[in-house]
Amino acid sequence: MAKATSQSTSESFRKITAEIREGKFRMFYVLSGEEPYYSDIISKEIMDKALTPEERGFNQLVLYGGDTDSRQIAEAARRFPMMAQRQLVVVREAQLIKNLDPLETYLRQPQPSSILVLSFTGKQLDKRTRFYKAATDPKAGYFLESVQLKDYEMAGWISSYVAERGLSIEERAAAMLAEFSGTELRRVAVQIDKILLNMESGAKKITAEDVEKNVGISRDYNVFELANALSFRNAEKAFRIVKHFALNEKQFPLIMILAGLFSHFSKLLKYHSLLIAGNGRVSDAAAMSIGVFRFNQREIETAARNYPLKRCMSAIAVIRKYDQMGKSNEGGEASDGELLQEMISRLLN
Repeated sequence: MAKATSQSTSESFRKITAEIREGKFRMFYVLSGEEPYYSDIISKEIMDKALTPEERGFNQLVLYGGDTDSRQIAEAARRFPMMAQRQLVVVREAQLIKNLDPLETYLRQPQPSSILVLSFTGKQLDKRTRFYKAATDPKAGYFLESVQLKDYEMAGWISSYVAERGLSIEERAAAMLAEFSGTELRRVAVQIDKILLNMESGAKKITAEDVEKNVGISRDYNVFELANALSFRNAEKAFRIVKHFALNEKQFPLIMILAGLFSHFSKLLKYHSLLIAGNGRVSDAAAMSIGVFRFNQREIETAARNYPLKRCMSAIAVIRKYDQMGKSNEGGEASDGELLQEMISRLLN
């Protein structure tokens, strides 16, 4: 089996959920990988669609890997349904099961009237094992290995998520949401759903104002705007934002700010590599592949001039140093706000 990628994960996820929504079920589903969002949704879809509410009392069983073993799971899956077409056995936290041999035997000869869902939260299966070979047999079941998205892929994922719900989102709004929420899809989905719930009736596009209003991102005081100030070497704006952060350390923890700035300068470093590869030019497609969209094209171009390759690498080193200082005693008695002010001064000078 080819190595899983974030794109192949999304394609497999869409295929699996489309089948389930059409009422087509496999005899087993083995869900593994770094990103738990996909296995959560697939498990929920199966639990919603496989049985009627009346059938679930006798034919739906939810187990946890830490409380059972593979022999008991296999025995439960081999039972026949009671007054229903099928039965459903869902195993959460399957990564805690110690011996998978009985389940490997079951997957090779699954019960046709059962649906077995094994969710290995946050774990990639060992591809050398017999269990993996049985789990990846496409004739009886479905195997999904989810890959966590990179930070530069998040804005695109957000746009797709919104589009599937019949709406669109501004590029800036998607970038702000990605910057605020990180790469944990469950958290991002919750934030988007909250925005959709509070949008005005008839609205078709999520705007930056919607994100600011519903997610709690200040229009003027956020990591996104701090990175912008650094890109344009706008010291007045940068220190105004940093002062606000320093006065509200609980709301703006240093680790979150440094992660955002590290992501910004890492993206700038990738942009420099594209400039070198393209002899000073970067196509729109190449820029979008690293998370640079039309609305922030001018910013990244300016940042590239203000932070040439060596200076960009130095900036990343500075951020890493202050990250270490914030997590250890190297910062002495300095507060997080003072460390941040000192770091911004070094980035600007």
